[in-house]
Amino acid sequence: MNSINISALIKRSILGVICLGLSVSAFSQTRPIEEGFDYRVLPVAQAIEAKGKIEVLEFFWYGCPHCHDFEPELSAWIKKQAKDVVVKKVPVAFRDELLPHSQLFYALESLGKSDLHAKVMEAIHVGKKKLLAEAEITDWVASQGVDRQSFLKAFKSFTVISKARSANQIAQAYRIDGVPSVAVQGKYMTSPSIAGGSKARAIQAMDFLVNKARKEK
Repeated sequence: MNSINISALIKRSILGVICLGLSVSAFSQTRPIEEGFDYRVLPVAQAIEAKGKIEVLEFFWYGCPHCHDFEPELSAWIKKQAKDVVVKKVPVAFRDELLPHSQLFYALESLGKSDLHAKVMEAIHVGKKKLLAEAEITDWVASQGVDRQSFLKAFKSFTVISKARSANQIAQAYRIDGVPSVAVQGKYMTSPSIAGGSKARAIQAMDFLVNKARKEK
């Protein structure tokens, strides 16, 4: 067999693998959303705060690269939701030394600066900042035009620290062992990881679960 034929065979083999991969990917995006494959049912349903609404919780950690990667798709999805859907972000600190990230989230929220949420992730994952030390956090927040003293007061307040610790308790109740994770109506869980490592499939699962919750109301 000459070299030209070998080269042709290699090209055909590579093309076949690519086509197979595309076929599997296409199939996974078009097959029906299934429990156990795309989402899970919580063993114990959790109470929801948004009475009369469909409550969606996004569990995240600012230092998680997967959360940063999922943020654009999630933000776009949130903007498309009907008025009966309430989306809440829940910061998770898997260790005590990570709690400042949760405090940062709630401090910004208390000051009406939740629009800086995506910028925090950019600062950490693109700007390579840790944003764990109080001084570094405060300097960065001040660089975004937020009053330094107002932020520090909120960051160290009893209310913000309590919310940060309470968020961990919520995560434990939902049995969160990885982020990003999305809970719908206190009953269902999905994530890119659960949905086969696909962000697009996770978004499809979220649409499915919101509609499912709407029908069950």
